[in-house]
Amino acid sequence: MKLVYLDNAATTKPRQAVAEAMLPFLGERYGNPSSIYSIARDAKAALDEARGKVAKAINAHPEEIIFAGSGTEADNMAIKGVAYAHSRRGKHIITSAIEHHAVLDSVKRLERRGFQATFLPVDSYGMVDPKDVEAAITDDTVLISIMHANNEVGTIQPIEAIAHIAKNHGVLFHTDAVQTTGHIPIDVRQLGVDLLSLSGHKFKGPKGVGALWVKKGVKVERYIDGGGQEGNRRAGTENVAGIVGLALALELAAGELEQETARLTKLRDYLIKGVTERIPHVRLNGHPTKRLPGNASFCFEFIEGESLLLSLDKVGICGSSGSACTSGSLEPSHVLLAMGLPHEIAHGSLRLSLGHETTPQDIGYVLEMLPGIVSRLRAMSPFGEEVSSSSACSCTQEEHHLVKSHQS
Repeated sequence: MKLVYLDNAATTKPRQAVAEAMLPFLGERYGNPSSIYSIARDAKAALDEARGKVAKAINAHPEEIIFAGSGTEADNMAIKGVAYAHSRRGKHIITSAIEHHAVLDSVKRLERRGFQATFLPVDSYGMVDPKDVEAAITDDTVLISIMHANNEVGTIQPIEAIAHIAKNHGVLFHTDAVQTTGHIPIDVRQLGVDLLSLSGHKFKGPKGVGALWVKKGVKVERYIDGGGQEGNRRAGTENVAGIVGLALALELAAGELEQETARLTKLRDYLIKGVTERIPHVRLNGHPTKRLPGNASFCFEFIEGESLLLSLDKVGICGSSGSACTSGSLEPSHVLLAMGLPHEIAHGSLRLSLGHETTPQDIGYVLEMLPGIVSRLRAMSPFGEEVSSSSACSCTQEEHHLVKSHQS
């Protein structure tokens, strides 16, 4: 059976070159980089080289990079680290309602520790309004955390505008760039942020390793105690093999970014056009054009997302009904609900995220199989009779115009 993997927002297949680069550090180059003998110095040299590669890819300084166990840990380090380090100045944090749970749950935990939080709304495209950010700032605000792009619907946020506001008010700004690193250009100086999180397995690196960029001079309380690793900022022996793999994967992704972005954007638009033209009662989630190159997110009315995923799996198509971290939940996506979708429509979500291996033939296969699957599921739905075969998709006229303008 043909396999079409379209869940790259959840994880990506590591490059062969990445796996090969990691292998020596799982074997003969096993030294602890904190020791002083030769095989330890070898590991330390590899760690330093990797730190330099990551820094170069995002226009940072090597000493500003802190390696972590995941993007989730990096988010936790940033939010809790800034909050506790600056708690004497203030205890107010601003974030958005559509953040990854690594951010949302960190902020909520801080609320239980006496902090206050503002969860900003988003518009129907999942976009944060910079004016709302500025209006939420108080004399007590110590941190703003807004994701670079949403993991479910792909909307890219106006980070530079928000960073300008944060700087004018003297507030630190963190962005979760787990979905954007390796996929769109990232220059931390140009973005204007103070902290940025990333994760290796989102750009064809290994799982279990991430990084946090902290601008020089920004005070962050250490997140894990027990040793002096990572410049005394994150205790624990470094995952040298994973860090080497992350750095190489990011270096390779950065080197082909322009070409791959253009290729994926073309395939994404082909998929969106095909789905919205062939299937009635479907909504494109997220901004039509200000979205990640490989993200196509839909809601299909009158069916349930989990049934759709199982049906797609039977014909070899891998997708997601929301963020991978919450796919086991029966609740609809908090992102879609925050965008104003009713529960019954939000339950019918499907995210197809393209990647390095995705081909035009893969998209053609999806467009061949998906309409029939949706039709069969709707025929079994108690609401199936409401579907008219002559109905157009439920995208707004503005969405159609924006998509067609972008495609042309």
